[in-house]
Amino acid sequence: MGRAAAMLFGRRSYDDLLGYWTSVTEPNPFTEVLVGSRKYVVSREAGARLVHPNSTLLVGEAAGTVARLKGRIDGVIRVLGSGELVRSLHAAGLVDEYVLLIHPIVLGSGARLFGEGERADLMLREAVTTTTGVLVARYGVT
Repeated sequence: MGRAAAMLFGRRSYDDLLGYWTSVTEPNPFTEVLVGSRKYVVSREAGARLVHPNSTLLVGEAAGTVARLKGRIDGVIRVLGSGELVRSLHAAGLVDEYVLLIHPIVLGSGARLFGEGERADLMLREAVTTTTGVLVARYGVT
């Protein structure tokens, strides 16, 4: 699915994901990608402190800030987690594709990515199954 030119996070996802994965002691390719990638963090707090290397704070309204970032970055910008951020970017037409990891478990409840009545028309571009049974599905937004 290729390496992204940059990673984009909401503030909470940045703190949670990097806080956890940078504390993992055994070698892990995901940690290497997170630490080595250029990271942009969207926040409403101008004074938000970013403690991980290669991190840049983007302050302001998410859609406009990210639209300007897309104009400056040559390549894929990947969002990790950050459901609230994804919803605002989707509503503004700034999402080109989704990469969904579908785990082989069924839960009785969970958080929705989109609100009631919202729609996202997608076209499957690629699907890969990992050795643990996780389906990695890449969908283009139509």
